[in-house]
Amino acid sequence: MPSGTETAGSTPSLRTLQVLETLVNSVEPITLTELARRCEIPLATCSAIAAALEARGYAQRTVVGRSHLWRPTLRLYGLGMVTLRRLELGNESGPILNELRDAVDLPAHLGVLDGASIIYVAKAATSSMVQFNTYPGRVSAFNVTALGKAIAAFRPEPQREELITQAAPGRGPNAGQASKARLRDVFTEIRDQGFAVEDQEEEAGIACVAAPVLGGDGYAVAAIGVTGFERQVLGDNRAHIIHSVVHAATSLARRMGLRST
Repeated sequence: MPSGTETAGSTPSLRTLQVLETLVNSVEPITLTELARRCEIPLATCSAIAAALEARGYAQRTVVGRSHLWRPTLRLYGLGMVTLRRLELGNESGPILNELRDAVDLPAHLGVLDGASIIYVAKAATSSMVQFNTYPGRVSAFNVTALGKAIAAFRPEPQREELITQAAPGRGPNAGQASKARLRDVFTEIRDQGFAVEDQEEEAGIACVAAPVLGGDGYAVAAIGVTGFERQVLGDNRAHIIHSVVHAATSLARRMGLRST
């Protein structure tokens, strides 16, 4: 057996990937015996992996006579499209984030939801000597950030309810208790007004405003927001900041072809 195959089959996780890749690269549905042969792994191991992929919705079998033929499902396509959309959002958001930053003189960000966490994927920083800890790649609990709440509030109800069960306590003085009833009320308020506010929930003295980037189905795929000191974001300039953030989120949705109006 070639050394490369030995390496690929040296751990359960790599064997699973090998089976999945073989299914994807197979032109026609394939029997379990042939799948195990191509992957050069024991038939029992291949059977267990295929069953696990089937249970997770990544593989499907069709019974023809006494044969079970296996093929991949389009769930893989869905995962790929999610990843592609995130990359596209990050690439396309640059000019809009720059425009938002210039309009309000605050750092602007793009975030996406990953499980119960918000990931900052792009940032337009200001020239100020004060730089906030909001760098691309940063991960925070969704419920203590305006970005995370803006997305969560505009997700399908089953996902909102699941997110509520995964809320994490904040460290800021206004974090409050992450109760289910409170978060449901927060989500309703955000959907009614079209934006989310974070007022010293994650960190003392820091506030944020964010608005969802909505797809044609009305669900959020990302959020755009700005961060600053509480007096900057929620002071006299609050209305202008909110308007600018909502406009930026709508502009990105149009730029991405997610919405026509």
